[in-house]
Amino acid sequence: MRATVCLPTYNERENLEAMLRALADKGVRVLVIDDSSPDGTGEIADRLSRELDFVDVLHRARKEGLGPAYLAGFRRALGDGAELVIEMDCDFSHSPDDIPRLIAAAEEADLVIGSRYVEGGSIGNWGMLRRFVSVGGSWYARILLGAPIRDLTGGFKCYRRRVLDTIDLEAIHSKGYAFQIETTYRALRAGFRVVEVPIHFVDRQEGGSKMSRAIVAEAIWKVPLLRLAAFSRRL
Repeated sequence: MRATVCLPTYNERENLEAMLRALADKGVRVLVIDDSSPDGTGEIADRLSRELDFVDVLHRARKEGLGPAYLAGFRRALGDGAELVIEMDCDFSHSPDDIPRLIAAAEEADLVIGSRYVEGGSIGNWGMLRRFVSVGGSWYARILLGAPIRDLTGGFKCYRRRVLDTIDLEAIHSKGYAFQIETTYRALRAGFRVVEVPIHFVDRQEGGSKMSRAIVAEAIWKVPLLRLAAFSRRL
């Protein structure tokens, strides 16, 4: 099945070329989604797309957050005929070498999550505060939503096309890591089979983190709203 990796970028000039070259032998197309990075990431993406025939570039006018970037990428990938759509970070916190494992798991699942928190999963070089925020966020979402997924905030995912065709992308407005929670919850609510495969996650070595208090706050208030929408059958 044709698989497309959606790779959102904002100021990732230190990582982009190395990431694209690491994806060259994975049998996937790559769609770089650049939000007008002021550091020239978009120009690097254009240069590499001319050199590497598996790379396409989607330029967006401004930075709007992770969720809108992924939604734009999903629409482009589906329009181009992708049967599998993969989310991953550009900073090597997700290993390109794990992509074949996610694709293999999608043979029998509708949504595959590369999980830090199932048996065999791990996190490398995070401090205690970052670990607490991540583990606590997944636990909070899992309890409030009643979702049997351990890594609800995970952003390394492989969707079958039918999931994205079903979950109403137009209704998704989450901008930060709440986007990961919402898309997985919508897939579960729609009756799709969601599985987790263990990954080793490491923090970025180059460039700056996109985590912020606003992203954490959005996830905190968004989760109860998702549960209320489910109760009222609007989700």
